[in-house]
Formats: sequence, C-alpha cells, structure tokens
Amino acid sequence: MENIQDHTKELEGKVALVTGGTKGIGKAIADRLAIAGAKVIVTARNHPGQTESDHHFIAADLSGPEGVAKVAEEIAELFGGVDILINNMGANTFPGGGFSTLTDEHWNQALQINLLSSVRLDRALLPQMLAQKSGVIIHISSTSGMLPIWESTMAYSSAKAALNAYSKTLSGEVANQGVRVITVSPGLNKTQAMATFLEELSQNAGITVEEMTQNLMARLGGVPLGRMAEPEETAELVYFLVSPKASYITGANYIIDGGNLPVV
Repeated sequence: MENIQDHTKELEGKVALVTGGTKGIGKAIADRLAIAGAKVIVTARNHPGQTESDHHFIAADLSGPEGVAKVAEEIAELFGGVDILINNMGANTFPGGGFSTLTDEHWNQALQINLLSSVRLDRALLPQMLAQKSGVIIHISSTSGMLPIWESTMAYSSAKAALNAYSKTLSGEVANQGVRVITVSPGLNKTQAMATFLEELSQNAGITVEEMTQNLMARLGGVPLGRMAEPEETAELVYFLVSPKASYITGANYIIDGGNLPVV
C-alpha cells in the first residue's frame, strides 16, 4: 500500500515479535511496525531467502514446545524480552468435507498451530511484560472462528474460536498489570496462503479459481466491499492497536472483513 500517512516513530525503542512474519499478513504487520520505529523479530519454519528486510529472523516450528523454547531463549539472550507480541501464526491445511474426514491427528494439528502456539509463546514472554508493567499482545484470529463453514474450516474454525475465548480470558487477568491483550479477526485477505487454499478447493470441486472465489464469498454471505483485503490494510489496524493511541483498548476482538460478518 502507498497510502500510509503516519511515518512517525512512535514505536521507537520497542521490540516486537511477529510469528509467521515472513509472508502474508505477518510480513505486512512486521513491515508496518518497523516503519513506526520498532525493532522487529520474525519467526517462520524456513528462512524467506533473499529479502531487503532488516527484521531479525528466528527459524522455528512453533507448533511444538521445542520451537517456542528456542524463540524465547534467543529473544531473552539478544533482546531481554519483547514489548509487543503478535501471535500471527496459523493455518487451515486440514481436509474439507466435514467431520468424517478429520482424524484425531488433524484435530491435534489444528489446535497446536492455531491455539497452543500462542498459549505457549504468551506463557514464555508475558512474565517479562508483567515485570516491566507494560506490553501488548495481539492474537490474530479469523472470522472463521465466528462464521465456520463445515465443508472447509471445521477444525480451523474450532481452534480459532478457542483462541478467541483464551485471548479474552487472558486480557482480564493481566489488564491491571499494565499489559493489553487484543484479538484481531481478519476475513478474506489476498495472500499466497489464500490463493493456495482457493486453488485446492477449486481443483477438488472441478471449477476455476475465480468461480471458487465467488462461491466462497457467497457461502460466507457476501462481502459488501466486494473484494478481499490487502494484507497491509489488516496491518494498519494491528499497528494502531499496539500504538499509544490505543492505550485504553484491551479484551476486544476487532473484525476486519469488509462488512462480511452478519452479526451486530
């Protein structure tokens, strides 16, 4: 995006961790926080290769406790801790078709990736925030946690719904200790992961990607703005929420979906 107007360095001196920060929404968030002056750490299972980014990269698989421990140890050694934690890691890589296609392994993977990775990182990095009596944790959820589709997102939606409940609960525990905890629930974003998801669905259905995209948007009830979000648009919301401008916001779930979710 080229419409970012605020180039102030209001996050100068802050250290931010963005999980899954090498592509898609995570990369957009990492880049936006860096523009605002934060020192940004990103994690992913594999190094993104050639990049012009100055973000500190940690290779780790956060779907298990070993990867979380590795990230926490390196951050403690090099940075002492973080002021901002963006739990962006998540994936919907599980079979569609409803309950009968999902094994115990699929359910366990969905919970490990979309819920427990955040729980473990919070548990590892939150004590330092509490000690300094300041910090912000953002859990990147999904509107799928509130608008599940049995054909394609059963396990993913269930894990994200659990993440929403956990995030709200944690916010109440730590609010009076100076730490804010917020959930952001994007709708459809124009990312490579979404493109891959739509391509797999279209192949299984025997239709074009364009037809599947329209079918998915219709299945969700339509998107009033008529398009997917750019990742940078979601990143702008996250940036606002971690900034001093949002100092009175905690415990909320911010939906950014182009008007799709049919609830008041």
